[in-house]
Amino acid sequence: MSGALRILLSTLLPVALWLAAPQALAADPLSIPAITLSSGADGQQEYSVSLQILMIMTALSFIPAFVILMTSFTRIIIVFSILRQALGLQQTPSNQLLTGMALFLTFFIMAPVFDRVNQTAIQPYLNEQMTAQQAIDKAQVPLKDFMLAQTRQSDLDMFMRLSKRTDIASPDQAPLTILVPAFVTSELKTAFQIGFMIFIPFLIIDMVVASVLMAMGMMMLSPLIISLPFKIMLFVLVDGWALIMGTLAGSFGGV
Repeated sequence: MSGALRILLSTLLPVALWLAAPQALAADPLSIPAITLSSGADGQQEYSVSLQILMIMTALSFIPAFVILMTSFTRIIIVFSILRQALGLQQTPSNQLLTGMALFLTFFIMAPVFDRVNQTAIQPYLNEQMTAQQAIDKAQVPLKDFMLAQTRQSDLDMFMRLSKRTDIASPDQAPLTILVPAFVTSELKTAFQIGFMIFIPFLIIDMVVASVLMAMGMMMLSPLIISLPFKIMLFVLVDGWALIMGTLAGSFGGV
């Protein structure tokens, strides 16, 4: 449990800090007061929730989207969905199961990146060895390195051209506002390439079954009903789940 909590903390805290308003950083670089105490003219004390906390709590609602789009989750869930369609199964495995598998495989793939974020940014910030702004800058480095390693240069160049930024000399200097959409675009292309390769053997089975049924004059019988057991048998015999998991993990190049 402690390892899972550490991974979640390492992922969510940098994004939360990045999304927080500049006023939250300028007020106190090491701590943010949750409640403000003020004394009135008549001696009464009034309590008010800090606006900084309100903005951070609002930013938390955007964290799942940022985490999904800045990790390996996008590629994994798309490949799983295409695999289910290639097998001809509509609801098996269920969406909840596919999402859970993709989430924990993402934790496995991203573990080295999360460890770097934890060691270079989270722990020093919690130990008050650096300010919040410094922690944000340190936390971005491992995430940027991961995304740059998976982003095609053409996609990055396209978003840099669309942003009309001329002050970016190298890909390492690209801000997250440019790097994230370029990374997602590359991930979508890679996921569909992997999905295409997965689809081919199952498509061949469907074509063979359909040809045999037409040759036998059984045109009223759906080929999907006959080909489904053969596709499942093929997938099980080749240990398909292990191949898919290993291919997806290996496609990120040992991050």
